[in-house]
Amino acid sequence: MRKALLVVVAAAVTATAGCASLVRQAFKEPVVSLHNVRVNGLGLTGGELEVELGVYNPNGYRLDATRFNYQVQIDTVTFATGTLTDRLTFQENDSTVVRIPVSFTYRGIGEAGRQMINTGAVNYRVKGDVTVGTPVGNYTIPYNTTGRFTTLGSTR
Repeated sequence: MRKALLVVVAAAVTATAGCASLVRQAFKEPVVSLHNVRVNGLGLTGGELEVELGVYNPNGYRLDATRFNYQVQIDTVTFATGTLTDRLTFQENDSTVVRIPVSFTYRGIGEAGRQMINTGAVNYRVKGDVTVGTPVGNYTIPYNTTGRFTTLGSTR
């Protein structure tokens, strides 16, 4: 009787691990990109921006994010870092815009700001991780994307 129970428990554990492994292999990481940057205010020492990140969920099911860590770099200067803990929902096969409020000082943006003024464009990097809930558990997924932002608001 004990052997039969052990065999049943072992089979259940193996099946559960196999299903989780299959789902993990079928899980596609969200794609994060810089969508837009909007100036909300300027002062004598700096200003406020709203950075919009586009998050695309390539999965066939909704993802519920409970934590969204980010770091925005303009050229090689770290422009903003932080964590959003508001619940975010990314619908299946759809894009969602995540808005991040950013305070900055003119001194802090240095060379990146001069490059934007002189050429009208700067390279950017957005990286961090997002913790999402899926039908089989929570996953923390790193993301790292680069591009070029122009004063016209487009990225390349």
